[in-house]
Amino acid sequence: MTTEVSYRAALTSDMDSLLQLMRALQQDDPWSVPFREELVRESVQELLLNPFRGRVYLILDADTAIGYLVLSFDFSLEYAGINAWIDELFVRPELRGQGIGSKTLEFAAQAAREHGAKVLHLEVNRGNRAIHLYRRHGFADHDRYLLSKWLIDGPSLSG
Repeated sequence: MTTEVSYRAALTSDMDSLLQLMRALQQDDPWSVPFREELVRESVQELLLNPFRGRVYLILDADTAIGYLVLSFDFSLEYAGINAWIDELFVRPELRGQGIGSKTLEFAAQAAREHGAKVLHLEVNRGNRAIHLYRRHGFADHDRYLLSKWLIDGPSLSG
């Protein structure tokens, strides 16, 4: 395996590969809500079919998917217009420490710019070792809370 990675936009035919990688992410750095595969599949499908909401990319070594990146878009007056969020970034654990995460952050910034974003954000769970990587790439901490409220019947965020 080399560290010469490439990126390609995910297709609906990549769903099973994406879900396998997403399950691996849950083992490594789980979401704050339960991973319900049927709902995740629907959400990924919506994202793949509606590029205005965001983009999903596979991280490839040759033709093998070794990770994925999800960019989502929103609009903010505070941040001067279109913003991109790294919603998910996952590289297989055995391939970490080879510069793939750094290359993927650079790719994410370029892809966000190409889609008109002025700012690239991400959120990271407390204790995630990748925080140092993100800071090295210019991501700054904010003295803010992330608050969420479900507008549909959804899992509880408070446990």
